[in-house]
Formats: sequence, C-alpha cells, structure tokens
Amino acid sequence: MSVDGGYFDAMYSGSADPWGFATRWYERRKRALTLASLPRERYGRVFEPGCSIGALTQGLAARCDALLAWERVAVAAERAERALAEEAHVRVRRGSVPWEWPEASFDLVVLSELLYYFSDDDLRHLLERATGSLLPGGDLVAVHWRHPAPDHARSGDDAHRALAAHGGLAPVASHVEADFLMDVYTAGPGDAPSPAQREGLA
Repeated sequence: MSVDGGYFDAMYSGSADPWGFATRWYERRKRALTLASLPRERYGRVFEPGCSIGALTQGLAARCDALLAWERVAVAAERAERALAEEAHVRVRRGSVPWEWPEASFDLVVLSELLYYFSDDDLRHLLERATGSLLPGGDLVAVHWRHPAPDHARSGDDAHRALAAHGGLAPVASHVEADFLMDVYTAGPGDAPSPAQREGLA
C-alpha cells in the first residue's frame, strides 16, 4: 500500500524540517549534484511534485522560465511559498500525486525522494503521468535514498528499477552512491543527446 498522507502530516507536526533539508550537508550536497546532473543549462517549464519546504525548488528556480511546485502538507507548502516569494515565475501549490496532476506539459519533471512512498499500482500511475506530461525531448530526474526505511512502501533501489523498466524514456546519466541513487532520462525513443552533443561539441 502507498504511505498514508497522515504520515506526512505527523512528520511536519513534529518539526518544520523533519528531514533536515535546510540544515544537513548531505542534503545540500545531494541538491548540488542533482542540479549539476541536469543535461540542459535552462528549461522552459518545470514540475516538482512533493517539493517539501522548497529547498531544491530554489535551485531549480534559477534554471527555468516557469516552475510549478506541489506539496501535499499545508505547513510545508506555506514555508516553500515564503522561501520563493521573490521568484515571480515560481508557483507553489497544494497537490497530491498521482491522484492529482497538473494539466500542462513540461520540459523537466523532478521526482526527488518521492517514488518509494507508493504501491505498485500508484507508482505505475505516477510514472505514466510523469512521462505523459513531458514534452518531446523533455527530461526527468529521480533521486532517492537507498538505506532501509520501514516507513517507505519500497526501497529507493526498487523505485529506480521500476522507473528504468518504464517505457518511453532514454537514459542520460546515472549516479550511484551508498546513500542515494540519481537517474536522468529524456523522453522519446532512441539515444538521448549528451550535454556536449546538445551544444554541438561532439
């Protein structure tokens, strides 16, 4: 079964930043690696579901023309909105994926610390919606914790195996550490162009 929404409400009722996104070097480093992995310097429209307090959202905001960030928990969404109040091209909204999904297409979808909360059916539905909302040639990045977590519906490794098996995506980059996995894909058949190829260097 997918993790119940009450779990997240309880986490934020005990702490404004229960996973230490704003304070831990581990999280700051992971965000830097995530942003560095993106194959394009800049994107048009970006969607980040499960944005939490907006720590990664702030980095994404500097790389795009329009950014939609969703968060289920009200207090987290409010903190993200305050953190990004000066960014006119960023919208923070309440939303619960995969049961809700924006009616728009995106150049980039970011799935960070999200996929391991879902059951098989819900994960399949989420991946269908994510890939279906990508514009041709759009990118998808997924980043997930690898260590055992009893409050997750599946492991990070299992979530990334499900993503790799999902159709319609070409692999671009993969980063593997003891603590987390990061995979980048581009929508469409065939091989995805590398950053050097995108700039005509190779």
